[in-house]
Amino acid sequence: MFQASDTGTLTDRYVAEAVRHIPAARRGDVADELRATIADTVEARGPADPGAAEREVLTEMGDPIRLAAQYADRPPVLIGPGFYPTYIRLLAALLLSVLPVVIAVSAALDIVDGQGAARVIGGAAGAVLTVGVPMVAWLTVVFVLIERSGKRSAASGGAWTPDDLPDRRAQKKRGATAGAGMAWHGLLLALIVWQHTAQPYRTDAGTHLDVLDPGLWSGWIWPILAGLVGLVTLDAIRALRAPTRSLALWNIAAQAAFTLPMAWILYRREFFNPDFLSDVNGGWQAPDAFWTVVVLVVLAGGAREVVRRFREA
Repeated sequence: MFQASDTGTLTDRYVAEAVRHIPAARRGDVADELRATIADTVEARGPADPGAAEREVLTEMGDPIRLAAQYADRPPVLIGPGFYPTYIRLLAALLLSVLPVVIAVSAALDIVDGQGAARVIGGAAGAVLTVGVPMVAWLTVVFVLIERSGKRSAASGGAWTPDDLPDRRAQKKRGATAGAGMAWHGLLLALIVWQHTAQPYRTDAGTHLDVLDPGLWSGWIWPILAGLVGLVTLDAIRALRAPTRSLALWNIAAQAAFTLPMAWILYRREFFNPDFLSDVNGGWQAPDAFWTVVVLVVLAGGAREVVRRFREA
């Protein structure tokens, strides 16, 4: 009789990929049913090569994500069962990593300014609305676009086959790395927008100031924000699909949109708001060598990420 219980077999990987998209209470029964169905089908064909027969049966059964949708018995939704679990995990990771930082910074600045409890709480609530709501909206839009872009296996260039089954260990590692990247890039994006809309810094005279140069919003800040949005989007795709050269090429565009303008404004000392710096340090200027080092670090970091994406692909 054909057996497919050894860890790492195609059947195990197929079943694991299918049952992780259905309610936890049903996973054991569904896993047993799938294993039995696959084993019985392979055995009924009386193959001379059980391994080849196993691949043939799994290919006929099709994408395990679509099979899981049948077991889950869910109605049509904006984000389908193939992407919804990852969407929820990434959304939770972003909200739990980015929002607390923004809220803490907002509250700390209000406390330092001597604001009352009502103002501190109001500022924290404003930070949630300013950062949290757009974050949820943009992540949802990204996943809807991914969902509507085609079949999940489209990245492989053809119909689903057992070769598309994820390597569980590699997938978990890649998902953790992509999640960390989303959190970091999302935090940068949120802080840039928040410091401009909330103007959290307050002078002794009571004037609220941007931390970054307000003149950037007339030019260089937009490609930087576009680059960050692109990087967050690519991190989401990396968490869902195996890395490809096309994703690596898109990463070059996103990294260039973010890194090159950032390096340029740092080189020209146009990053921080002059009024903010004057109020904080009395007009003290960092030496040229400091800014040179910062620019080199930014460029080196962008180049390193480009190389890493191509090595993954």
